[in-house]
Amino acid sequence: MRKLSIIGIGAGNPDHITVQAIKALENLDVVFMIDKGEEKGALARLRKELCDRYVKNPSFRMVKARDPERDRDPDCYQATVSAWHDKRADLYEAMLRDDLSDGQRGAFLVWGDPSLYDSTLRIVEQVAARKNVAFDYEVVPGITSVQALAARHRIALNHIGGAVHITTGRQLGGGLPRELDNVVVMLDGDCAFKSVKDDVEIYWGAYIGTSDEIVVSGRLRDFAQEIERIRGEARRRHGWIMDTYLLRRSAP
Repeated sequence: MRKLSIIGIGAGNPDHITVQAIKALENLDVVFMIDKGEEKGALARLRKELCDRYVKNPSFRMVKARDPERDRDPDCYQATVSAWHDKRADLYEAMLRDDLSDGQRGAFLVWGDPSLYDSTLRIVEQVAARKNVAFDYEVVPGITSVQALAARHRIALNHIGGAVHITTGRQLGGGLPRELDNVVVMLDGDCAFKSVKDDVEIYWGAYIGTSDEIVVSGRLRDFAQEIERIRGEARRRHGWIMDTYLLRRSAP
């Protein structure tokens, strides 16, 4: 039986990786990498650094495949993502079939944690359901950008006894629901915080855990334009950006 590990590798700092992840890496035969282009080369370099540091198998190899293209501004988001997942499932199935033999161990190294706004688990489940390639898999959790953001700003994510809501920039577009006091926003490509008119604090960070890390905090109405400017400059400089932020009302 082929063995597959889906390993969370943290938010960008190589020291984020857990002891469980290190143990999973040690005896790997193959790491599968999805190539997202030169502009996201930093993500690939971190994965390679972790493999160089922790994989002990002398015959270890990395297998790369180009990420299928998808529409980033579709008319129907769900349908577009579903079609993209189908293409990725075809890719994963081919890699597992052609580049991982029975008895070998392979892995996908997932930015942050596989459970939070990442498609790897769903696609691997899709491949397993097809039953064209027999394999067993495990999931190794990792530190998310949400945890790293809170640590960097030295804050707890929730008020005492309160809830935390995690959503996307796309969902925040209509503003901040009044019943929510602590909202973490991920995957915000358009600075959706500008649509929030409430008097809230923002704790923002980009490239958390890396040498390019940027953090800003304060009243949203005072810092929204500054964050938008900083974000735009950083994206132009690096060619990509990964940022996360917490919007917080005053404690009740």
